[in-house]
Amino acid sequence: MIQNHFIEEYDPTIEDSYRKQVLIDEQPCILDILDTAGREEYSAMRDSYMSTSQGFILTYSITSQTSFEEVTTFREQILRVKDTDWVPMVLCGNKCDLESSRVVPASAGAEIAKSWKIPFFETSALSRENVEEAFFEVARGIRRTSGQQQQIRQV
Repeated sequence: MIQNHFIEEYDPTIEDSYRKQVLIDEQPCILDILDTAGREEYSAMRDSYMSTSQGFILTYSITSQTSFEEVTTFREQILRVKDTDWVPMVLCGNKCDLESSRVVPASAGAEIAKSWKIPFFETSALSRENVEEAFFEVARGIRRTSGQQQQIRQV
């Protein structure tokens, strides 16, 4: 979404950050995106990122049961670091273009997202399917949360 092209050889470094201005529901929005690649060796840094971030896209590969199981750990870590029961997030099953290599059924992703009360998308970085939609949905969640907090402050 950010670079408008697919990166064939993805290198999960410590972090990559991107900034993009978009229109969401006819309102300008600046997306500051930090890709932490979910690498366990950087978990201390991840706590720092989580504490300052307003929304999250939890992503697993539909070709990896392990990555699917890890999103539960990441979600729990986010809620612990943020000290809350809920924060704007979406769940994405990525690589939906690799249907023949699928090991995680779409229904499994949909079920866990429903239990967490968050939106679910199957995405493809290659074909860009649902990528923009996932980012926009988490941005909408951040806006709703910010609006609710603003109302609370005014009371």
